[in-house]
Amino acid sequence: MQKIDKKTLQDLEFPLVLKQLAERCSTELGKNNTRSLQPIADKDELLVVLGQTSEYLASYSNDNRIPNHGFDSINSELQLLSIENTTLEIGGFQRISRICVTVDTHKKFFKKFKEYYPLLFAGSEQLEPNSEIASNIELVIDRFGEIRDNASESLRIIRRQINQVKGKINQSFAAALNNYQSADFLDEIRESVVENRRVLAVKAMYRRKVKGTVMGTSKTGSIIYIEPEASLKYSRELNNLEFDEKEEIQRILNQLTNLIRPYDDLLKTYQTFLTKMDITAAKARYADEMNGLLPEINNESRLYLRDAFHPLLYMTNKGIGQKTWPQTIELHPEKRIIVISGPNAGGKSITLKTIGLLQIMLQSGLLIPVHERSSVCLFKNILTDIGDNQSIENHLSTYSYRLKNMNRFLKKCNKNTLFLIDEFGTGSDPELGGALAEAFLEVFYERGSYGVITTHYANLKALADELPHTTNANMLFNSKTLEPTFQLELGQPGSSFTFEVAQKNGIPYNLINKAKKKVERGKLRFDATIAKMQKERNKMARTGSRLQEEESKARDEASRLEKLNAKIKSKLENYQELYDHDQRMIHLGNKINTIAERYFRDNKKRVLVSELLRIVETENSKRKKKSAAQAKIERQKKVATAKEVQKEVKVIREKKKVEKKKITSNKKPKPRPVLKVGDRVRLFDGRAVGSIDKIEKNKAVVNYGMFTTNVSVDQLELVEAKK
Repeated sequence: MQKIDKKTLQDLEFPLVLKQLAERCSTELGKNNTRSLQPIADKDELLVVLGQTSEYLASYSNDNRIPNHGFDSINSELQLLSIENTTLEIGGFQRISRICVTVDTHKKFFKKFKEYYPLLFAGSEQLEPNSEIASNIELVIDRFGEIRDNASESLRIIRRQINQVKGKINQSFAAALNNYQSADFLDEIRESVVENRRVLAVKAMYRRKVKGTVMGTSKTGSIIYIEPEASLKYSRELNNLEFDEKEEIQRILNQLTNLIRPYDDLLKTYQTFLTKMDITAAKARYADEMNGLLPEINNESRLYLRDAFHPLLYMTNKGIGQKTWPQTIELHPEKRIIVISGPNAGGKSITLKTIGLLQIMLQSGLLIPVHERSSVCLFKNILTDIGDNQSIENHLSTYSYRLKNMNRFLKKCNKNTLFLIDEFGTGSDPELGGALAEAFLEVFYERGSYGVITTHYANLKALADELPHTTNANMLFNSKTLEPTFQLELGQPGSSFTFEVAQKNGIPYNLINKAKKKVERGKLRFDATIAKMQKERNKMARTGSRLQEEESKARDEASRLEKLNAKIKSKLENYQELYDHDQRMIHLGNKINTIAERYFRDNKKRVLVSELLRIVETENSKRKKKSAAQAKIERQKKVATAKEVQKEVKVIREKKKVEKKKITSNKKPKPRPVLKVGDRVRLFDGRAVGSIDKIEKNKAVVNYGMFTTNVSVDQLELVEAKK
């Protein structure tokens, strides 16, 4: 594939996409490399990059999450390694070690889950494994960034001596502190630290009486900081040992640097791998936020974008909670060029930019927000002419600039080109500019190019109807509200609704009428016919939508009736079985009753037993002998049926409870009547009716004739008020 022009990337606002993508990177190198992303020329490389991004996106929806890939740049360390006799700092070694450990972790992870992430595994498998770098660094530097005592035998001895000398310093200092403290030569703070040494806080008046070296004074001059003479000789010895320690550490770091220096190319490879992982993770995160995916990539020169969103518009609207309208568009060898017409502010330019930007994003290795059944092809070149490109620096008018652009199109257009032109032919005399635009379109068509253009010119709409592999399309417009619906419809040109929109925006009707008279009658009739067709199309679309809803409702109702019929049929069968069983039991009972009466009369037990045995054998002969397995299955069926019935009963009860709650919540509570002496009342949970003799402090004395009782007014309900 050829390199896509920088102008095309600017026209389609691809740098803004890269800016948003860079914000989702975790590392500075990832951010810097993201901003310079370009469409990938090699198809095989592009398919690998897209596949890796898709695999990373899939990791968000499974339990095998990819390990963290964060790292700090080691570019400065790599530069130092390329220069002889240089030494890395401790922080540089730690960054190198972390990169090696992170790469090793990724290699092990992708090897373990290579079935889930085959392309990412293949990328990590190309890296040469190395555990020596991290292990050598770890032997010298601990996780806190300190040189280990056992990094060398000399360092271990020096540090042991340092600890011994520090112990002697502390002992001698403690003795001096106690001595001068008892003599009351020290200030309240007693001691301090100056230049990393313990010093006595001596009162200024006693400075001559304390032996040692003056290390400083307080701001007021009332305190003199003195290192005691007893500690001085040990301090000098400590300084010498600390110098030896620094020398030994420097030697160890030099040795470690020389040990790592041969691996500088491998470390570059490791850093490049983790940078690519960071960019891949950012692409996956970006795709996740805008519902992006990897569509089918075909070799049939077919571009089918179903429910495609403009990424920048989608992300902006998502941030402010507004709806974004998707578009569906298709280009293939039998329909290579689409001419979109319709009113201004109807979404023509957005549709054009959506197609171009999604194609650029895909060819740059990004997933795109389309339906999963979309299918795309790859173009070697993408040419755009979008927006007002007036150039003050080059002293070019809009039309001159567009003509230069068309000349560029003529040089590059072929069957592997996708061209996108907004407001084709504008900038000059409508008739002459329209004629030239028509000639350009014919050339693009003859060369087999694919493209989408937007226009208001009637001659281009007519040409799109005449050419076999070109079609018209329009952005739908609500003719009643004069508002755009942002929906693309293929097959018919669209009206500009020029006069209608002008009227809606408050232009006087007499002025619009005057303008109509200046336009050729045929042009008006043509535009009116298109507008009428658009209205009819909208009406048919609404009717079709309504019919689909009614059809869906009818299907649902038929399904419901079918289920109901099956239930009724099942119940009838159960009732028939129950009826047959009951009739058999009645017949059997009558037989036993007859035998019982006979026994009652003649009292012959032998006859009774023989008759009963005969009846039992007759009944058993009718029963089919079942195996233990069949009996178990029948018992399980009965239990399952009982459980199902219980579930249904539970659901019905829950529904009734909800309905009861709704009814009770909708009912407004009646105000309680004010009870008075003489009212006939009864308790809420009682039946006896009495009359109120007395009310005092929310208590009422109720007379029931035979007795009286003292109850709370809140427990009484009014039966009959006193007349």
